[in-house]
Amino acid sequence: MRLQITTLKPLTFTLLALCVSVGSINAQRSAVVPKQGEKLDSTIGKGIGIDQRLGHTLPLDLAFTNTNGEAVVLGDFFNDKPVVLSLVYYECPMLCTQVLNGMLRSFKVLRFSVGEEFDVVTVSIDPDERPELAAAKKQEYVERYRRDSGENGWNFLTGSKEQINQLAEAMGFRYEYDEETGLYTHASAIMVATPDGKLSRYFYGVDYAPKDLRLGLIEASNNQIGNPVDQLLLLCFKYDPSTGKYTLMVLNAMRIGGIATVLVLAVFVGTMLRRERRKKPHLVDDVGVSTISTNNP
Repeated sequence: MRLQITTLKPLTFTLLALCVSVGSINAQRSAVVPKQGEKLDSTIGKGIGIDQRLGHTLPLDLAFTNTNGEAVVLGDFFNDKPVVLSLVYYECPMLCTQVLNGMLRSFKVLRFSVGEEFDVVTVSIDPDERPELAAAKKQEYVERYRRDSGENGWNFLTGSKEQINQLAEAMGFRYEYDEETGLYTHASAIMVATPDGKLSRYFYGVDYAPKDLRLGLIEASNNQIGNPVDQLLLLCFKYDPSTGKYTLMVLNAMRIGGIATVLVLAVFVGTMLRRERRKKPHLVDDVGVSTISTNNP
């Protein structure tokens, strides 16, 4: 009996491929990458940067205004789902648009849908911006998202200077207003929070790898979303606060690959043994018929 080992290849390496190949597509540019608890200052001004506040609870009682001009509090958007947070301003000529576009690109690739598995809260850091401007920005991005759930899941808010500053402080988001240019200078990042409002993950730059964001949302949800494959990936990857990315844990990946190989081999050998057992009765019958035929002239 020749064992066709080549038939094992697709099964044997599937789990390894999940861990290794996913890691190779983690292309995320980082404009500001702080280490845990470290303050990073932009070259534009010392008051600009991101201070990681992992595990800190957001002030959910802060008051804002939604796109309909209605008063809301931040806690209205925290229920049973993780939340992606971003601080931008809607008339920003450059960086904020790139941040929103980066979010949109990642959201469109994710199988998770805004408004279903997670919600999004985008808040303007400019207290002079009005709900009408936020409504126009929301309409633009919801239409480009092209999923019906985005209408209720992606929220664009405006607020007073005091409320904005408190939220920015809680998120570790430091920015400045340049009176000469009339523009705000700030770093670029988005954050993921748990359903009860604790900051869970920071992703930097303007490109947010869908794999990283998916894993971040799963962890923020306490594994309430996702599937068994996602749980496997979380064994292979670990969030690195210093880069804002999920990095491959080679040792864990090798262990999982080894276990997968043993399991596949066991299944293969068991299958071949069962086939051999099914063939034996037929061989006995053939021998018996041959013997009878020989004894009869």
